[in-house]
Amino acid sequence: MIDAAELRSALGRFATGVTIITTRSTSGEAVGVTASSFNAVSLDPPLILWSLGRNAFSHPIFEAASHFAVHVLGDDQRDLSNRFARASSAKFEGLATREGLGGVPLLGNCAAVFECSTEHRYAGGDHLILVGRVLRLDQGPAERPPLLFHQGRYAALAGETSTV
Repeated sequence: MIDAAELRSALGRFATGVTIITTRSTSGEAVGVTASSFNAVSLDPPLILWSLGRNAFSHPIFEAASHFAVHVLGDDQRDLSNRFARASSAKFEGLATREGLGGVPLLGNCAAVFECSTEHRYAGGDHLILVGRVLRLDQGPAERPPLLFHQGRYAALAGETSTV
């Protein structure tokens, strides 16, 4: 049997980018969460996936959502990542957003934004796996360094200055 703490430690050796996923609840509330579990699935059709813990407060909202947006963060957006990683009902307070497809709140100044319709939902153990069809995307400058996460903390590309 695999020890959960050992598995988490080994998985932490894989560096990932950091994203914020947003949606809107059926009652109209803006909802967002920081996630590093984001992957490309297919170019044709354009599909991506991400996963959310079943114990997350926002789980039922994302499970029911018809649309969501994935915001890929730049290395200068650590504070924004931290803001959406915490449990809070005021994550969007004071933030300028615009409305995306399906009424989803979109954050500005991100490295990339993928606006998606929910294509599939899969049970993945203690997580829900959401597959989205990319309907629209936006990209920032290609030379912008990404916000990375590695071994439980923020990291930087070699030769880049870290925001840690």
